[in-house]
Amino acid sequence: MTVPGYLAVDSGGSGLRVAVGVPGQAPSARRASGEPVRTGARGIDPDHLMGQLVPLARASAAEAGVDELATAVVGSAGFSSLGDALRAELPGALARELGVRNVALAADAVTAYVGALGPRPGAVVAAGTGLIAVGTDLTRWRRADGWGHLLGDCGGGAWIGRAGLEAALRAHDGRDGGSAPLLACAEEQFGPVRGLPGRLYPRTDRPALLASFAPQVAACAPRDPVAAGILRAAARNIAESAAAVCPASGTPEMAFTGGLLKMGDPLLVPLREELAARLPHARQVPAEGDPLHGCVRIANELAARGLTLPGEPSMLYVVPTKGD
Repeated sequence: MTVPGYLAVDSGGSGLRVAVGVPGQAPSARRASGEPVRTGARGIDPDHLMGQLVPLARASAAEAGVDELATAVVGSAGFSSLGDALRAELPGALARELGVRNVALAADAVTAYVGALGPRPGAVVAAGTGLIAVGTDLTRWRRADGWGHLLGDCGGGAWIGRAGLEAALRAHDGRDGGSAPLLACAEEQFGPVRGLPGRLYPRTDRPALLASFAPQVAACAPRDPVAAGILRAAARNIAESAAAVCPASGTPEMAFTGGLLKMGDPLLVPLREELAARLPHARQVPAEGDPLHGCVRIANELAARGLTLPGEPSMLYVVPTKGD
């Protein structure tokens, strides 16, 4: 007897993660690749994605004892703004190469949301090097920030690190708003700050380099009012993004994902205060799972024809089964 299964795919900055299982059950096989999917003139490259995905999917299906991959959910970083080629080409490619009949393509913010909360009203803030907030009342999606380190990601790790380095440079120059403790930390980590622009600006990994200084800001905060003020401002920005996407009625749930909150009380204490002031009706809960877990949850719902999440082409694009 043919066993139909699902394929869940999380495509992010560190490569692909793949899970295969039978609807209604947890995945029984997983694979990963360490090569991020290329982005070109057409946006996210569907051919490059498929080139990596097909062998991973086939090997996982064989391990799981799944004869047919009937349903596939692909969550991808950058899908909202760079997903046109994926929407146009990936469903057909999945059908040709793997026999998939039911397809959903999602922004990684959506899969992070579903992994954290499931199909319930609420808000999820993904806070790491960058920062994005996503919320839904199950009729539409709302997104706030996620604009990158030059235009936004306010309150994220790169934002905090940049603000800390600015305070260090202000102290070096003798300008108001400077922090001698942050200057000392900056020179310990990066060397003389006069050379910092030359070391920072040419780098292609500037956000990660900036974010690497955020823990120094947290370390200085208990004894340095400038560092504490940076984290207070970060908390305010994070709460603003959460409030922009969180449903205004009922008792929505709110969760955080990403590594930023590992900074501890210097950030968490002001964040709790800001959230209590802006979102007193929301209930903060631990994230239940990661984006790949979100893909699995969507795949299970899609296989059961019971998808309760709102479909929007730039956020969650569901391709109807032929004949529907």
